[in-house]
Amino acid sequence: MLPEGRDILQECGAGLVRIRRDGNRLAFAAPDLLRKGAVEPDLLAKIRKGLNLSEKDVVAAEWVDNGPGWLALLLKDRNAVLALKPDFAEIAGIRVGVVAPTSGEDEADFEVRAFSAAGFEDPVTGSLNAGIAQWLTGTGIAAPAYVARQGTVLGRAGKVYVTRSDKDVWIGGDVVTCVKGQISL
Repeated sequence: MLPEGRDILQECGAGLVRIRRDGNRLAFAAPDLLRKGAVEPDLLAKIRKGLNLSEKDVVAAEWVDNGPGWLALLLKDRNAVLALKPDFAEIAGIRVGVVAPTSGEDEADFEVRAFSAAGFEDPVTGSLNAGIAQWLTGTGIAAPAYVARQGTVLGRAGKVYVTRSDKDVWIGGDVVTCVKGQISL
């Protein structure tokens, strides 16, 4: 168990990631964005086609790549996010996150969906939420602390807790242990 107030480092594909206890949950410091800024118009048109969205449906689009290559679309509301039926053949090879504000349903401020480059939807995605959090809190679209819900369409009840401190964005959540084991080397 990690004592509260002490960070540990975990080596990941994105490098060394700081982890700390945040009350009863663990949180990690979002890695720096490797790519940010506007999504190229041709790519955005391809993604809109793959998600059956018009130009007016997309409030904003931004690269939020902290390693895996995520880009994100901001839609008007939660219902628009939940109604998406992606054409995975059209968006093959692209990691697309979609986010929209909620009306505070189930104590969540934003609804998120993650469509993988491999053609499936991920129920709860730390790397995507870390990138989205840097974008939304950095531009003032989101408050420095908010809750995102993800996995609704898949029948999951994922909640991601975001807190922006002086220089860090912390991404936390609760987990359920499904498998437990021990390895001896």
